[in-house]
Amino acid sequence: MDLEKRPQQTHPEPTRAGLRASDADRDRTADILREALAEGRLTAEEHSERIDGVYRAKTMGELEPLVSDLPAASGAARTTAAPEPAPSRPSDGVVPPVADENLVAVFSSSVRKGRWRVGRRTHAYAIFGNVEIDLSEAIFEQQQVVIKAISVFGNVEIRVPENVSLRGSGTGVLGNFEVDMLDSAERDAPVVFVDGYAVLGNIEAKPKRGKLVRDLHKQLRKHLGH
Repeated sequence: MDLEKRPQQTHPEPTRAGLRASDADRDRTADILREALAEGRLTAEEHSERIDGVYRAKTMGELEPLVSDLPAASGAARTTAAPEPAPSRPSDGVVPPVADENLVAVFSSSVRKGRWRVGRRTHAYAIFGNVEIDLSEAIFEQQQVVIKAISVFGNVEIRVPENVSLRGSGTGVLGNFEVDMLDSAERDAPVVFVDGYAVLGNIEAKPKRGKLVRDLHKQLRKHLGH
């Protein structure tokens, strides 16, 4: 057999639908879904179902149907024209040194969650106890919010909506201080600053998946007089 005439085997290039999805692809799709929820195009249940599909998706073909009925271009534009990152510290004079609310747990637990109005400053003290602060359904009347947490043989857990910014500054002494930094794609989104000190204890602040502050701009304009 003439080897030079043997047909050369080729491997067809995968279509876009068959391409493996990257973490960045999943994040872009999740951003579009978050925008659709904020605009009222999706219900909370629809958003939750589609977000679950995003993080289960392995290929682009599995991601695309999740946003095919949404104005994806607006979501993509939002990610490419993101605002400047939130500041690392509160602006001078914006947040008072005195707490609007104190949450104390000494050999006990203290919980703040649901539909509640967040003050400019909240102090949390967990002494052999547990403090839970859930901002995922809270009403933000200020753009900058400080949570100061002290944990001694205790635990302070803070959860925020996905579309706010989150900053942290603290120390753990034979303990844990962990804040998952978060930058909102919304220009006027609230910024939550977590300051903490953990001694043989735990302080943790993270976004709560699927939870958003609805109508951020409208809410802030109403309360700040813009």
